[in-house]
Amino acid sequence: MAPVAVVLISIGVFFMFSGTIGFLRFPDFFTRMHSTGKSDTLGIVLTLTGLALYNLDHGLTLASFLVSLKIMFIAIFWFAGSPTVTHAITRAAFKSKIEPWTKDGRSVIDWPPDKEETK
Repeated sequence: MAPVAVVLISIGVFFMFSGTIGFLRFPDFFTRMHSTGKSDTLGIVLTLTGLALYNLDHGLTLASFLVSLKIMFIAIFWFAGSPTVTHAITRAAFKSKIEPWTKDGRSVIDWPPDKEETK
């Protein structure tokens, strides 16, 4: 079980590292949030799953099982919470009129829409 745990932890660290690279390289807030939100969620879930499996490798006792169960609950809550928080922060930035980056500098959409167009 330890080789599987090491592989999961390594893949998780790779995804977290690639999310950090994306955060540093991407040009605007929205692409940075996309990079960190997606890759960090997957990286954390894979890393915590690997840690839970690694914890069970030392012997299947009640204490090690409960610790692994707690680690998996953390992974599940992170998997549910991180995209929700990323969406809320991105929506708040959009409502605060932070413009997405474009190559030519034009606005992506006109916001807020005109009153006549919504009727």
